[in-house]
Amino acid sequence: MNPDDPLLQILACPLDKGPLHLVPPDEALYNPRLRRRYPIVDGIPQLLPASGEQVSDDEHEDLLKRCAGGSAEAPGTPGTAS
Repeated sequence: MNPDDPLLQILACPLDKGPLHLVPPDEALYNPRLRRRYPIVDGIPQLLPASGEQVSDDEHEDLLKRCAGGSAEAPGTPGTAS
């Protein structure tokens, strides 16, 4: 899956129905609002609620930076400008 994939525009978190962010390069989708990471296996997003994994505070900060291409905050994160 790549960042320009139109599928990313319609995929949503199964828990809060909000947008997900592609995490390069390890092929995962991330919901910064709930701090949940969903794996992509063989190019297929695993979006069942049980497939998501809660991340630690340190992992959350790292994932935000990676989603935003190196900046401190990702779009759609509470308390940030979108």
